[in-house]
Amino acid sequence: AVMIPNDKSALPQYNISEAEILYECLVEGEITRLMAIYEDWTNLERVGNIRSCRDYFVYWAFEWDAIYIHAGGPFYIDEVIGRKDTNNINALVAPSGVFFRSTDRSAPQNLYLNGSDIVKEANRLGYEMTPRSGYADSNHFQFASASKPNMLEEYGSAAANATKIDLSNAYPVTQTWFEYNAEDDLYYRFQKPSGGAHMDEATGEQLAFKNVLIQFTYHEVRDDNGYLAFQCSDTSRDGWYFTNGKGIHVNWKKTSDYGATRYYDDNGKEITLNTGKTMICIVEDGDTFSYSN
Repeated sequence: AVMIPNDKSALPQYNISEAEILYECLVEGEITRLMAIYEDWTNLERVGNIRSCRDYFVYWAFEWDAIYIHAGGPFYIDEVIGRKDTNNINALVAPSGVFFRSTDRSAPQNLYLNGSDIVKEANRLGYEMTPRSGYADSNHFQFASASKPNMLEEYGSAAANATKIDLSNAYPVTQTWFEYNAEDDLYYRFQKPSGGAHMDEATGEQLAFKNVLIQFTYHEVRDDNGYLAFQCSDTSRDGWYFTNGKGIHVNWKKTSDYGATRYYDDNGKEITLNTGKTMICIVEDGDTFSYSN
């Protein structure tokens, strides 16, 4: 799990399109930060750039039993980062050679990792390279088969047509939005800091997702600097699920640090995602977003 900045000076990012799961959530100043969850990462080069931790991202990383990679952070992170069960690699204290800085932009927006070097550091710290027993749900999401995708047909008229998803009200600086492409059944990501299409500099690809989850979450402002807190564990909060050009209202719950966040339709049935990459947009409870056909 890699913390990746998303403000204009941080762009373009490298190998972000290789993530299986991408989280977006507000931090102070109404900008968003991203957390990329990689399944196959050991051979990736120049991942990032990498910035500081916010503690609520760590709790989302827990449910994947991920090695959490960051570059320091405010004192609010100290408790969760200091836990013995938090497998984290902090660029600010790692030995020389674990991370590197590029010369094509200025610090702090030029810090990156190489997958093979992170493997060496994880081994040095004694972190297991396979899932730890009891630390995460082995069956995190329910997936439809590729041959029989979930078209949300069972929901009839309750499944809204959604060829555009607009989060500009919830993310006022980033102004993230997604556009559905019927040719490949993917939602393509756009944002204001990119000037439109959100591109991966390493692959030359625009970020695209089979599943888009929007998760309304209780939050508080911690101090005069605008640092935020999000309640990652909860029993019943609103959300939306979009796939294949349609969307349904959902409810989510997460009952423990290492338990998966689960999403249920209005009948109480756990939703089935389609095979492919998933975007999870965390939105402050009370904010709004829109979708259109």
